[in-house]
Amino acid sequence: MSVVDNEYPGAGRRVAVLQRVLPSGSYAGLARRLVERSALLYARAWMVLLSGIFEPLFYVLAFQIGFGSLVPVVTGPGGVQLSYVAYVAPALLVASAMNGAVSETMSMFYKLRFDGLYDSVLATPLGTYDVALGELSWTVLRSGLYAVAFFAVMAVMGLVTTPWALLLVPVALLVAMAFAAVGMVCATLLRSSAQFEYIHLIVVPMFLFSGTFFTVDRYPLPLRLIAELSPLYHGVELARGFSVGVLGPAMLGHVAYLVALTAAGLYGTSRRIGKLLLN
Repeated sequence: MSVVDNEYPGAGRRVAVLQRVLPSGSYAGLARRLVERSALLYARAWMVLLSGIFEPLFYVLAFQIGFGSLVPVVTGPGGVQLSYVAYVAPALLVASAMNGAVSETMSMFYKLRFDGLYDSVLATPLGTYDVALGELSWTVLRSGLYAVAFFAVMAVMGLVTTPWALLLVPVALLVAMAFAAVGMVCATLLRSSAQFEYIHLIVVPMFLFSGTFFTVDRYPLPLRLIAELSPLYHGVELARGFSVGVLGPAMLGHVAYLVALTAAGLYGTSRRIGKLLLN
């Protein structure tokens, strides 16, 4: 028994748990190891990464070829007149980042409940915050690949009309961080894979009604307030503004909301992993 335990019974164990929860060292040497593991894993399953690009791409092509001909012009940010495909493309870009983040963080459920990965990881110098940060980093990297590919398609289709549109990719990364952080908390709360349906029950309406395809101004006030709580709504507003070069102070609020959500999710994930594996 240590001197600390002699003077304060049980204090040694509490200190040990605290050391496992707090960041245990530099990010470059620790949390990035989880990123490297995920990269090596997906190097053998690269088709899974490619599949995440095609769904939003099909949406854009459908609007370009079909539905866009029925709604030729819509009003975008600042009263700018846009083709409908130019209106929805930035929103679909950040939605693809959202889908990639949600898909990746749900795999965390299996790592936590069945693979025993984090039990092994926490037997190393990594702490629970390192785990949360490493998983978040990989998820953002994966979503970033989707965003870059989608942006390239937008450029080929002539939908990139201002230098400000280059900020669509950072916006997508910010959206991915927010969804990844919250998604990791959700993954630690699930008890069975059947509960994934609860996640889909939230994500699908969010995709459809967060301003992706039409402005939320059309909603009754109570529904509009609910829609504006969605992280995707804030990402869509940022992306759509940058896509046409219409900037405003409201953008700072959108960024602050997503950053706050990311910070809260990281903290919550670290605490939940600690509670599940270190108690």
